Order: sequence, then C-alpha cells, then structure tokens
Amino acid sequence: MTETKSFLKWLCIGTITGIVMGAVGVLFHTCSDSANSIRQSHSWLVLLLPIAGIFIAKFYDIMKYSHDKGTNLVLLAVRDNKEMGIHHAVCIFVSSVLTHLCGGSSGREGASLQIGASLGSFAGRKLKFDEDDRRIMTMCCMSGMFSAVFGTPATSAIFSMEVVSIGIFYYSAIVPCAVSAISASCVSSFFGISSLSPTVTLPQFVPVSYLKTVILGALCSFVSVIFCIAMHRTLILFRKIKNHSLRAFTGGVIVVILTAIAGDFTYNGTGGEMILSFFEDRPAFYVFAVKIIFTVVTLCSGFKGGEIFPVFFIGSAFGSTLSAIFGVDCSFGSAIGMCAVFCGVTNCPVASVLLSVELFGGEGLPFYILACAVSYMLSGYRGLYSEQKILYSKTKTRYINKRIGG
Repeated sequence: MTETKSFLKWLCIGTITGIVMGAVGVLFHTCSDSANSIRQSHSWLVLLLPIAGIFIAKFYDIMKYSHDKGTNLVLLAVRDNKEMGIHHAVCIFVSSVLTHLCGGSSGREGASLQIGASLGSFAGRKLKFDEDDRRIMTMCCMSGMFSAVFGTPATSAIFSMEVVSIGIFYYSAIVPCAVSAISASCVSSFFGISSLSPTVTLPQFVPVSYLKTVILGALCSFVSVIFCIAMHRTLILFRKIKNHSLRAFTGGVIVVILTAIAGDFTYNGTGGEMILSFFEDRPAFYVFAVKIIFTVVTLCSGFKGGEIFPVFFIGSAFGSTLSAIFGVDCSFGSAIGMCAVFCGVTNCPVASVLLSVELFGGEGLPFYILACAVSYMLSGYRGLYSEQKILYSKTKTRYINKRIGG
C-alpha cells in the first residue's frame, strides 16, 4: 500500500514537473539559440565579451551568489541537501544566455541541470518535503530540464541518478525522473526542439573493428583526462585574480584574442552546427585542442553555461580526426569520440551508453558500450565535477568513497 501511494504521488509530481520543466527548458533553449543566432549575424558582439564578463560578475554579487560552485552545487543539493533557489536559477539563466550572445565557449546542458536543480530544491522546500523527498524532487527537475533542452529523455533520467555518486543509483527517484524526462521531452518536441540526429556509418562487426574501438576509447579517455586537468589548473590560475569582475574581464579579453587568432567563430558559442559537420567531414587535427582552450578560459574565468556541449564538440572532433588513421567512416569516429569523452569526464558509463543509442541508434550498441567501458576505466579518478564521489573502485570490487576533488 505504501509503495502504491508513493508511486501515485511521484507519478503526478513527475508529470507536473516535466510539463513545467519542459516549458522552462523551451524558454531557455529558445533564448540561448536566439543569442547564438544574433551573435552569428553581428560578429562584433564578441568584442563585448569582456564587458559581459563584468556584468555577470556584478550580477552574481548583487544576487549574493558570488561564490557559486556551478554544477558542483547541484551534486551537493542531491547528496547533502544543500539549498538552491530561484535566485540561482535566474543567475545561471541570464548569464548563460549572455555568454552565448557574446561568443563565450559554453553549452546549455550543464546550465539546464543547475536551473532544474535550483527549481527542484526550491519546490521541495515550499512543499515541505522531508530530506529524502527533496533530494528526489531535485533529481526529478534535473531530469526534466536536461531532457527538455537536449531531447534525450532516457539519458536525462539516468544521468541525474548516476552523476552524483558513482557506483550507486538513486533508484528511489527512477519513477519521477523517468516521468519528468519523458513529459518534458514531449513539451519540447511540441515546440520543435529535438536532439542532434547525425547518421552514423558503422564498420563490420568483426574482431578488428572491436579492436579499433578499444583503441579509440582509450585515446578518448586520454582526451577526457587532458580536459579535466586543463579545467582544474586553469581554474586555479584564474582564482589568483581575487576580483571577480577583473577575472571575468581578463577571460573575456583572452577569448577575444583567441578568436582573432583563429580567424573565424568556429570555437565560439555552443558549436552545434560544427558537431554535425564532424560526422560528414574530418576537421583539422588541432580543432579539438583549440576548443579545449576556448572552453577552459571561458568557464574558468567566470562565464556561465555548461561543459557538456563543448565536450561533445571536443569528442566528436577528436574521433572524426582519428577515423582516417583507423580506416573507419568519420561519422563512426565522431560517434565513438562523443560518447567516450563524455563518459570520461562525467564518469557516467550507463548514461553515456544510453546517450549513444538515443543520438545514433541502437545498431552500433556493441561498439558504443565497449568504447564507454574503456574510457570509464582508463580515465581514472578524474572528472569535471570536484564534488562528485566515486564510491566503488574502477578496478576492484571495493568501496573507496573517493571525491573527485579530494
């Protein structure tokens, strides 16, 4: 009887939450897309990035979020019930759109997780939920927002339950997360928002193809480690500039200079169009590395957005480049690169495999799961989120409870 009551409660809450998050997600997606379109039509807006950085820093000071932990706060909100609120959602929404408008290299999926978690934490307190239900409510809203913005409901539901503490799933949240993600996806689909849907040409299912996949997965784990180390060390460097506004201004100036050196706007904004192009044509060998530089400077200096879409860019560019060496189609290299690098930086193999199926179809599942498994193990105990915990060893059946940033 208790299970039935709980099921009906979370079925209703998940549905309502999904509809609300779907509407918020559509608004966020539309605003960030419009910002990118305006910037592409008015390239001079990139010159305003340093000024935008000052505005974002001041805005966070005014909203009393100057020591914002970004997505790390989301993990703490689930694991330790740290409070997030409407102000945090407003901050990340406005600052992410402004970052996109002026050409910062960031995504929107990580930002959507923060918005969803903020609204979920706020709603859980207002509804006077106990601590356990507040955690579930936070994950429920995370799933809904991620699904609405990126259009991958299965990945969104599982990622929210997997990313906080690697080695366990918060199974108590599976119904609300799944229902919220699917409901939000329906809302966003109604408004014409969909996920990336590139066509992938698979190699033959023979031993040599699996061997190539293992090597590709291993190399992608190396790229994920480079990206995480670059984020960590660049953040330390920028934190030496104590003034938030000066820090963001400096980062903005560096991105403007980098854009001038690049000679085009390939590395600015979310890069969705570029990701799709990597499935059709191989980029230059250095493209993935330049995107890493643009992204770490943007996000570590104080601009807002998400890390996930830049990771897709980096992974797909890297895999597409290597496809020539391995004698596979560039679309296959891009698909392996995208899911394997994503797995390496998030430490979420199950969500990564689901992501590959939702984006590329299930025909290549043996390749995708192999690449993600290799990347997960070889990426070690590093990751994008310093507050993430890996509860069980990657090589032993042993409880280690190791924090990424510990």
